[in-house]
Amino acid sequence: MASEIKMSYHKRLFLQLIAFSWAMVLCFVGFQYIREKEYKSEFLNAQLQQYNRHLLDTVEEGLPYEDYIATHDKPFDQLRISIIALSGAVVYDNAIPLDSLDNHRRRPEVADALARGEGYNISRQSTSDGREYFYSATRGERVIVRTAIPYSSTLQDLLEADWSFLVVMISITLIMSVVAYFTTRRLGKDIERVNRYEAEQERNRLKRQLTNNINHELKTPVASIQVCLETLLSGINLSEEKRQELIERCYAHNDRLRRLLNDVSLITRMEDGSALINRERVVINEIIDEVAEELEMLPEDEHLTLHLDFNDDVIVEGNPSLLGSIFRNFTENAIAYSEGRNIYISLLDNNDRMCRIRFEDDGKGVEPEQLPHLFERFYRVDKGRSRQKGGTGLGLAIVKHAVQFHGGTITVTNRPNSGLRFDFTLSKHNIQ
Repeated sequence: MASEIKMSYHKRLFLQLIAFSWAMVLCFVGFQYIREKEYKSEFLNAQLQQYNRHLLDTVEEGLPYEDYIATHDKPFDQLRISIIALSGAVVYDNAIPLDSLDNHRRRPEVADALARGEGYNISRQSTSDGREYFYSATRGERVIVRTAIPYSSTLQDLLEADWSFLVVMISITLIMSVVAYFTTRRLGKDIERVNRYEAEQERNRLKRQLTNNINHELKTPVASIQVCLETLLSGINLSEEKRQELIERCYAHNDRLRRLLNDVSLITRMEDGSALINRERVVINEIIDEVAEELEMLPEDEHLTLHLDFNDDVIVEGNPSLLGSIFRNFTENAIAYSEGRNIYISLLDNNDRMCRIRFEDDGKGVEPEQLPHLFERFYRVDKGRSRQKGGTGLGLAIVKHAVQFHGGTITVTNRPNSGLRFDFTLSKHNIQ
């Protein structure tokens, strides 16, 4: 069964820092590598350009350039020298017979020389002899002098970027990665300790708030029960009808207390002992069918019509009681407070990971400013009416906790026409 992999804060921080650092280093190294190759190519071109200009001066002055080529030192061995007319015709080449050479005007380095006065090409295969050369061309008034170095292991080594820089940068980054690991681990532990402390403080605050709210909620029914019992025990001569009324009032308040304590116990279990709540294979369709049957058995004045748009079987790994509480609390709220006549349950999405469900009623809805508070404990839209209906004020809080327990989220909005709309998701898998 698939489950989400939880990663500690320090590991997330470390991985993010390392990913950023290595990305920066690789970008810098890549830029430096390209820039160094360009620099070496430009340096090599500058050496050839200097020779080209000396030879070009000889040609432009009408001196015998063959003698210059034969007697003067060349910057590189196996240097191929070509003299090309501005039309592109090759008039001299020391390596290849002229009758085998075609027009060179469209050669990249020659085209650049014609356009800008000089040009070079790092690696191009010659169409004349099939060898790869580094070309450098210089334009004069009447001709272009082009020199070329055949590609060899020596030239490749010359143009190759300095890998020692890369080794140094990677070594420094590795050292920084090790330091970052221990630094982020310590920092992560400190942050996790602070987060645990803050979470514990928040839990304590919520517990104190829950205790205060429970005390407040208990006062009314306990006081009413006490008044009824004192009246019954006082010896006052009461009619049988009045006596029965007091007993029924005690029973109603006692029932409300029972449900309040059950709801508080359920919320406490979900908050403090979620790992102890059992999970099993649950078919959501069966829970909805049970809710539909319970609706059918209600008295006419409490009966709402259920409309289902649930055309797929939805199976989740969860707790049947908590999942049932979601739909039952929605239904009980719709019956007690919506003043509507219809309930709509729709399946919006169902895939391998999660399902998305919508629960709606066609009642009166609530004021927009009250919507964000509906899931708060003991929050009541109409406090007096809610207590008369016997509500504990914890129904929607239980719904929210149950949805979150099953790895989902929940939202509430007013329907466009009337009533409330609850959209919630449930994870298909165990997310403990």
